[in-house]
Amino acid sequence: MAKTVLIVDDLVFVRRTLSDIFTQAHYQVIGEAANGADAIQQYVKLRPDIVTMDVVMPEMSGIEATRKICMMDKDAKIIIISAMGQENLVMEAINVGAKDYILKPFSRDDVIKTADKAVRGDSFAPARGSPREKTT
Repeated sequence: MAKTVLIVDDLVFVRRTLSDIFTQAHYQVIGEAANGADAIQQYVKLRPDIVTMDVVMPEMSGIEATRKICMMDKDAKIIIISAMGQENLVMEAINVGAKDYILKPFSRDDVIKTADKAVRGDSFAPARGSPREKTT
């Protein structure tokens, strides 16, 4: 059975791009949300295997939504999506329960490798208090 994904980002283009990537990799996109408040509602309703969560969104940030989801479900697998230069926000999200992160601009391989890792139960363990360096 395909693993399920909830995609959370305020930009429609990013949601569509992620949806295409996941669908091509045989994940099932079961929901989308444009802000943190909607993400929480969708998470409770859908219980996806993985959530991709943008950091900066209107109404409620991805960090706050991650915190609230992880308080409800300590096993939630949330992957933060963040722009370069927001390392402090990424670390805050990891500290409140996100399992890993992907930096924008991302590639298909970045997304799928990180999602596969989350599905296996592997998570990012911060070393030295800063996000890992991006490799190409």
